[in-house]
Amino acid sequence: QVQLVESGGGRVQPGESLRLSCAVSGGLVSIYDMKWYRQSPGKQRELVASLSSGGYTNYADFVRGRFAISRDSADNTVYLQMNSLEPEDTAVYYCNEYLSVVRGGIASGGKDYWGRGTLVTVSA
Repeated sequence: QVQLVESGGGRVQPGESLRLSCAVSGGLVSIYDMKWYRQSPGKQRELVASLSSGGYTNYADFVRGRFAISRDSADNTVYLQMNSLEPEDTAVYYCNEYLSVVRGGIASGGKDYWGRGTLVTVSA
């Protein structure tokens, strides 16, 4: 069973940095699209950053210039480097990937997968 597991959340002060990780477990996969979302209390889940398999990145205006999404192709781990954190960045951050599971050299149809989230708290 393929799963996405986020890590790296925690409590930091304004201006500090965190790096979130999203690891794939449970099988060999081919990833087409990678995204980070976040959800604050009382708000809808919102897209933070995306990375295509071709390397194209896109960012929400509220994080552009402060956050960076990247991928280690060796182990399919996706990262979100978050710098200059602000109290408004406090949220549960979720990893989302559109991928195929590869078995016996054959890729299944693509499917959306979500992690369970990791909490980031930015507070003085």
